Amino acid sequence: MKKLKYLLFLLPSLLLAQDKLNSGDTAWMIVATAFVMLMTPAGLALFYGGMTRAKNVLNTYMMVFIAYVIGSIVWVMWGYSLAFSGNGAIIGDLSKIFLKGVTVNSLSGTYPEFVFIAFQGTFAAITLAIASGSAIERMKFSTWVLFSILWVTFVYVPITHMVWGGGFLYNAGALDFAGGTVVHMNGGLAGLILALFLGKRKGFPKEPMKPSSIILTALGAAILWFGWFGFNAGSEFAADGVAGSALLMTNFAAAIAALTWVVIEWIVYKKPTLLGAATGAVAGLVAITPAAGFVDVLGALVIGIGGSVVGYFGIMLIKRVFKIDDSLDAFGVHFTAGLWGALATGLFALKELAWDGSPLKDHGDRMGQMIVQGESVLVTMVFTAVVTAVVYFVASLLTGGGRVDEETETMGLDEAVHGERGFNL
Repeated sequence: MKKLKYLLFLLPSLLLAQDKLNSGDTAWMIVATAFVMLMTPAGLALFYGGMTRAKNVLNTYMMVFIAYVIGSIVWVMWGYSLAFSGNGAIIGDLSKIFLKGVTVNSLSGTYPEFVFIAFQGTFAAITLAIASGSAIERMKFSTWVLFSILWVTFVYVPITHMVWGGGFLYNAGALDFAGGTVVHMNGGLAGLILALFLGKRKGFPKEPMKPSSIILTALGAAILWFGWFGFNAGSEFAADGVAGSALLMTNFAAAIAALTWVVIEWIVYKKPTLLGAATGAVAGLVAITPAAGFVDVLGALVIGIGGSVVGYFGIMLIKRVFKIDDSLDAFGVHFTAGLWGALATGLFALKELAWDGSPLKDHGDRMGQMIVQGESVLVTMVFTAVVTAVVYFVASLLTGGGRVDEETETMGLDEAVHGERGFNL
């Protein structure tokens, strides 16, 4: 009788074990999702808003905020299904449209599928929001809204499927732990395409365009840094040692990148700036993202330093050599540091972490891995550039042109478009 009571007492645990639901993994993934959510409507919005001129700070915040809103809606309605269902080489299918067939008992590994959907949805939203940084102060809000719906559907979703959802890059063994190609290269390059189509802001590059509040930018960077722990460590999809390593390497790479950027400025301009420190930290976070769970301290050190160096000179190249008005350096930081991180992942990934379960695990061919990494980078660049251009053309056509008129741009988009001010001083 005592044995029977003991077995009955253990029954719930036995059932959970049979279903492979792990409460620790579930709790961690819920928390990680909340961390990543905070990155967009708080972290990135403040980071971008502080770098914008005062007359456009509210519009900048609104573009990031609405990106999170639209990204979340599109993801749940059809984006998730197209990204993570089916076996297509480029895109999935609509078998889970409107989350058809997903219930509270559906699992993704050791935690509920609903949590996986929510976690991945935050990635879709922030990738879209990153692109806004190249287009602020001159893009119509109506065009941005329509562009957002189309871009998540036709650019973000296919890239995600190709790299993470069972597409051909995934099957080739491309390594992207948390979004070097899927998020940062993708969003940064989309931003550059927008900047090219919209043209330069009135007065660029001759007129000074001073940030409204570097303190807000630094606060945004700190929130991004905090949220990135969920972004990278959460991408292990388990509360385990790899998640812990990814968290530590993320913090270390960001710190060394921030210091590197400050040192570069100190040498070049003789003044270490807070804006430089904040930008350097973000560059390091971007660079370590594809490698976070695959590298050790040495790898994180080199990747962090490299992220700052390529980000710093990437911005200089875009603005001073090519004279492109990448307003808030979305391309200069996210694309260049993301590109460096994606390639460096192949160089510094530890075999026991990166190649366990990979198609390349049998021969551990690092050169072969570099070829695959290069392929994933090239595919992302070509696909994102071409389809983003098409999406912008359609959105612009349907909204009567993508750029605001000269009077609105001169007045500032805060009052002209939204009837509000970011600062009532």
